[in-house]
Amino acid sequence: MDAILHYICIPLGYLMKWCWMLVGNYGWAIILFTLATKLVLLPLSVWIHKNSIQMIKIQPDINFLKANHYGDADTIAEEQSKLFKKHKYHPMLSLVPLAAQIILLLGVVEIIYHPLDHLFAIDPAQISEWAKLCGIDTANSSYQLSLIEAIKEGALDALDASAIPAIKAFDGHFLGFNLSTVPSQVWGIYILMPVIAGLSSWIMCFTQNLSNVLQHEQSKLNQHGMTILSVGISLYLGIGVPAGIAWYWVASNIFSIIQMYILNAVISPKKYVDYDALERSRKALADIEALEEGKKKDPMYRENRAREKKDYKKFFSVVNKHLVIYSEKSGFYKYFEALIQELLSRSNIVIHYVTNDPNDAIFKLAETEPRIKPYYIGLKKMIPLMMKAEADIIVMTTPDLDKYYIKRSIMKKDIEYVYIPHDMMSVHMGFREGALDAFDTIFCTGPHVVREVRATEEVYGVPQKKLVEFGYPLADKLIEAGEAERASHVSGPRKEILIAPSWQEDNLLDSCIDALIEALYCDDYHLTVRPHPEYVKRYGARMQAITEKYAHLVGDGLTFELDFTVNKSVYSSDLLITDWSGIALEYCFATRRPALFVNTKLKCMNPNWEKINCIPTEISLRDVVGVSVDKEQLSDSRKTVEDLFARADEFEVKIGKVLDEHIFNRGTAAEVGAKYLLASLVEKRKKS
Repeated sequence: MDAILHYICIPLGYLMKWCWMLVGNYGWAIILFTLATKLVLLPLSVWIHKNSIQMIKIQPDINFLKANHYGDADTIAEEQSKLFKKHKYHPMLSLVPLAAQIILLLGVVEIIYHPLDHLFAIDPAQISEWAKLCGIDTANSSYQLSLIEAIKEGALDALDASAIPAIKAFDGHFLGFNLSTVPSQVWGIYILMPVIAGLSSWIMCFTQNLSNVLQHEQSKLNQHGMTILSVGISLYLGIGVPAGIAWYWVASNIFSIIQMYILNAVISPKKYVDYDALERSRKALADIEALEEGKKKDPMYRENRAREKKDYKKFFSVVNKHLVIYSEKSGFYKYFEALIQELLSRSNIVIHYVTNDPNDAIFKLAETEPRIKPYYIGLKKMIPLMMKAEADIIVMTTPDLDKYYIKRSIMKKDIEYVYIPHDMMSVHMGFREGALDAFDTIFCTGPHVVREVRATEEVYGVPQKKLVEFGYPLADKLIEAGEAERASHVSGPRKEILIAPSWQEDNLLDSCIDALIEALYCDDYHLTVRPHPEYVKRYGARMQAITEKYAHLVGDGLTFELDFTVNKSVYSSDLLITDWSGIALEYCFATRRPALFVNTKLKCMNPNWEKINCIPTEISLRDVVGVSVDKEQLSDSRKTVEDLFARADEFEVKIGKVLDEHIFNRGTAAEVGAKYLLASLVEKRKKS
């Protein structure tokens, strides 16, 4: 290492000597030396700047790659390497500035500690002889600095050496500091050196975190870590080594800041980087990382990870899987329940049920049904599992296949992906644009879904999918439960009104709950406010504020229902008041009673839904199964409610008719769905 450093210091030493001879001042020589090294390395700095821009240019692809393959480190590494090669990005170049800075710093340390070698070009043997005459130990790193001080004090005046007058004339002072002095040996005013060095590093890191094309995109942890490291080095340089080295570090930091802004102006990253795409990709990655972080707070996190690892291995140990069902959480089983029962009763098929919920009810059910094989796979592992899955059919209620986290398999290209509905609403406004494009088969709740899917395919020119006239088995269950509840329900002296809003922006609780309660709280009605579970989860403080505000009314006239495990209030209520909540059709169809719809901000996942020439059922049915009013009309809502009660018989007939027209295969939907899946499996076996 000493030999390498010796050769590095030869050109650096000549450069420092030239700077010193040019300006005649040691401090300014160090500044000029620093500037000269920056100019020499400028082509490298430009190359690195362009390379950094290239990295940020492809960062959206990398973020989406990490989100789409979350948990699959091997695939991420392989695909990222391909991206680097495609865009000619060199990841190791990011280390070059650090390496260059270290090399220069070591060179400066060597030069400042050994000025007799590099500034005065005195023979090493001569230096050693002088040190011996002055009683200075050459093993000490700062022995040449001590020797210079001794020479200045006249220790070698008796010698006839031409270099001694020049050495005695050497002035290492700058701005009141002797740059040959180590601050920790004298303290006093020299305590300012570590302060100045640390401040310069902090300013450099602060500006780079704001304006350096690559560092700006680093995580806060990396940014803070680099700041701490840089300031720490500066403090060490300011205290434990000669002040000249710290002064070089200060100058280097200042010139680095200036250079960064010049490069940003000449080669602006904004010309090359799509920052909108970058922001979208960051959000996609942050969303999935947030889900994983949330799991870590679970006290069962470690146990569930071990369980997940075991189930992941078990899933892939089974060959010739014919039918796989994917469910996001336990509450989704209700959408598959009737279909699963039909499949089990009509065949000997084994159903592989993959869920993201470790507490899914499917595990309890599987204890008594050996042909249900459940697997707990968290979202992180779910991504590689789906991409590597091999089965004949995969059934799921999750839209956006192939758009976000869940992808079609890359191992088996002919898997039939079947979408199962989880509500009775339209699919072109309530879902994101193209949410169903990657599915092969859509189980349709009713004619409206057939119209919407076919219209979407025509507008966007996507291949036609198989559309199965399925229905909505859960509707039959809801209707049956509603009829049973009404049969056993004993009406009280007051009409029951259920206020059940959604949780999206401008929902009833946030925009007009006060107007509703003020207008409807009276001796004739009992109001039950049942917030959406997601609202309570996300905005608990808001919900608490509402309950506290109306605590004095709670009793016979007002109830807040925060237990979401029961649906009694849904079936027993005489009227529903909601905004754009999906509960509306379930309530109306199950009870044959009307709803009062408040026109809050439209709940819309697809801003381009109007491209599809189909009016969403969320809009078209509002004034069929009930009445819709604007928020400004709520002061007259008492009159509207009285009218709805007076027309109850009319709405019962009207809603019954809509129900028959809106849903396929009432009472036999599960049978129809099971027959389709089994027939499709038979066809696949014939072809294999």
